[in-house]
Amino acid sequence: MVTQEQRKRQLAREKFLRQQQRRTASRRKAKMRNSVIASALGVILIGTVVLYTTGLFKDDKKDAKANASSQTTPSAAPTSKAPDPCAKPAKGAVQKLSWKKEPALTIDKSAKYTMNLATTCGDIGIDLKASAAPHTVNSFNFLVGKGYLDHTKCHRLVPQGIYVLQCGDPTATGTGGPGYTIPDENLKDKSLKGNVYPAGTVAMANQYNSQTKKGRNTGGSQFFLVYQDSPLPPDYTPFGTISKDGMKVLKKIAAAGAAAADPTTGNTAPNATVVINKATVTKS
Repeated sequence: MVTQEQRKRQLAREKFLRQQQRRTASRRKAKMRNSVIASALGVILIGTVVLYTTGLFKDDKKDAKANASSQTTPSAAPTSKAPDPCAKPAKGAVQKLSWKKEPALTIDKSAKYTMNLATTCGDIGIDLKASAAPHTVNSFNFLVGKGYLDHTKCHRLVPQGIYVLQCGDPTATGTGGPGYTIPDENLKDKSLKGNVYPAGTVAMANQYNSQTKKGRNTGGSQFFLVYQDSPLPPDYTPFGTISKDGMKVLKKIAAAGAAAADPTTGNTAPNATVVINKATVTKS
């Protein structure tokens, strides 16, 4: 006959075994998710859980030409949440716009262009590299002129391993784009030394896979702003440099931290409410 004390011990053992099974299953899933460690970067971040899948700025959808979208897919742990340092978004809605092909090249490659992102957190000014990345700058000149970026949310902040804020997706999911793609440009920019994108760089997201060597020339509208030197191979078109004041705004956003990864999209959204109220491109 089983005594009450023996029954308690038996139940305790069964509970412990169930907990161990759940923990083992959780570790197995995490191991599978992170099995391809920094394949695009060629680095392992010892002592952290910041492990990256192949292609840091990769599209979820199969048809790259049709969707022209890109995303970062980190498994970074969320940072502690700080108070939202940003204001409420301006009134207005994202426009649902799409085009079948890249706009005709109309910019003056010898002229100076600047893009200003008037965000809920402050203005981020960007000096554009028209001569080095004409297709990219021309595309943003076109998109901004159509109001494509207005009222869009910056949907991803990566706070470990690489340090970027990603914007330019009207759907705020990491899968949106303008319907067309643009070529990779300026991958030998003198600023990209030692597989590092320095703080202040603005570059294009794309779908390039460094293992299969597929996915070149798949930039769309998504771009990322580097707020701290980040180890990345030169696979992402650098097309602008953030102003000094813009960097202050960007670091304020980064200081607020990132949320836990969304189970559906994998996005680690910024805790700050980062919305581009209005984007403008100016020629001088």
